[in-house]
Amino acid sequence: MGAPTIIDVAAAAGVSVRTVSRVINRSPKVGARTRDTVEQAIAGLGFAPSARAQALASGRSHLIGVIQGDENTQVLGPVQRGIVEACSGSGYELVVRPAQAADADLVRQLSDFARRSRVDGLVVLSPVSEVEGLAEALERLGVPAVALASRPLAGYRAMLWTDDARATAALGEHLAMHGHRRIAMIAGPAARASAQERASGFRDGLAANHLTLDPALVVESDYTFAGGLAAAAQLLDRAQRPTAIFACNDLMAAGVLKAAEQRGLSVPADLSVAGFDGGDVAALVTPALTTVRRPMRLIARRATQALLANIGQTAAQPQQTLIPLEIIHGESTGPASA
Repeated sequence: MGAPTIIDVAAAAGVSVRTVSRVINRSPKVGARTRDTVEQAIAGLGFAPSARAQALASGRSHLIGVIQGDENTQVLGPVQRGIVEACSGSGYELVVRPAQAADADLVRQLSDFARRSRVDGLVVLSPVSEVEGLAEALERLGVPAVALASRPLAGYRAMLWTDDARATAALGEHLAMHGHRRIAMIAGPAARASAQERASGFRDGLAANHLTLDPALVVESDYTFAGGLAAAAQLLDRAQRPTAIFACNDLMAAGVLKAAEQRGLSVPADLSVAGFDGGDVAALVTPALTTVRRPMRLIARRATQALLANIGQTAAQPQQTLIPLEIIHGESTGPASA
């Protein structure tokens, strides 16, 4: 004998299939007595509603899309854990869609993805969240979207942002107060908002201590370990090397530590090193990094909660939430060497 069907439930309860469907989908159009009768029939038969059928009946897919364009696993790992935690018990599953922010037709690609996948909403990570026109395109499709970024963005139902510039300003002041004057920076990709905010804030922190970042001591890189290693080599092989290097993320800062080791430099006695992210890398390297901690797991969890609250709702006043950052004082920074 096969598994019981919705037709069997309707026959056992003495109601129509449509009434059973309404009970399964929590419709308010069913009276309490009829609901009780149908629920008893469901329990008695051991009927398990089809998730696909429920989705079709409710007009929802019970899928959440995650749009990611950052290949840094130190960021993606905590983000995905936070999203899964927020979805736990909600009945929602995740669909992950990689994307390249530089693609000329990315707005069309992601609009097509939203239509094909029938996701009920999207969490959009940076740098994709910064793509011009994306928020508006998703809103026209009726797909609620929540963004993560390093500065406020317009057009999303909700967004969570971190004030990267303020945090790196504090890092700049920290290095200046330790007596550093030959300070270098390994910047992130110039097109990314996070790189712009971190570099701008760091310069402001130095300026507050009457210091100017020498353009010759600024190297742009790509947020990878290899990129940080190569950039640090350029800086440390100078005739007059810097006494401190700020790398705009922890992976690049780890590359700086490797470059210092290769040259027999002691950190922080010969060279102070600071990073940004505050993930596992900062604690695993030796010495442990002084860095800015971004609580990506918390940010992703709160973003997903905001998205779930927006599903099925009409567009309201956009919510913008600032997530505070903190400096973790590790062992990689100290007083300036002579």
